[in-house]
Amino acid sequence: MRIGAPTRVDKQASAALKLLVIPTLFTLLAACTPSDPTVGLEGRDGRSVDVKVEVVSTPDSLRRGLMWRTELPSDHGMLFVFDGDAPRSFWMKNTPLPLDILFISSQSRVVSIAEDTIPYSLASIASGGPAQYVLEVNSGFTRRHGIEAGSTVTLPPLAPTPKR
Repeated sequence: MRIGAPTRVDKQASAALKLLVIPTLFTLLAACTPSDPTVGLEGRDGRSVDVKVEVVSTPDSLRRGLMWRTELPSDHGMLFVFDGDAPRSFWMKNTPLPLDILFISSQSRVVSIAEDTIPYSLASIASGGPAQYVLEVNSGFTRRHGIEAGSTVTLPPLAPTPKR
C-alpha cells in the first residue's frame, strides 16, 4: 500500500460524510431563503394574526388584483401598496372569491373594512377615509380574528412604489 493513497475505509467514510453533509446544507439553505412577506393584524382582544401576502404595487398588478383567482389559502391575502393616503375604491369585477377588504392608513391603522364582498359585483367599495394600503383576505377573516376599524397593522418591509 502506498502512503497517502485512500483506502477502502477512507472512501466509505467519505461517502457517509457526504450523505450527512449534503442534506444538512440543503436544509440550512432552505431556512435562509426569504419567506413570504407577512402583515400582522391586532384583534380587539389584543391577539395578533399574521397573513402571508402577495404584495402588488405596479399599475397592472394593482388593476388585476385577485381577479380570476378561484382559491386563496385561509392565512393568505393580497396587499395593495399605493403612493400615499387617499380615498380608495375597489370593485369585485371578475373576482369569484368573496373577500374582506381592509383599508389601511399610512399610520398602520385599519381605516375601514368591507366585509363579505359580493363576487363579480360592479358596485364601488369605498374606503370611507384616506388609505395607503389595501389588504384583501378571505371573507369572514376579520370577524373570526376580531379585526376592526382602528386595529393596528404591522406591514412587511416594502420597496418604494414605482412612479405611475
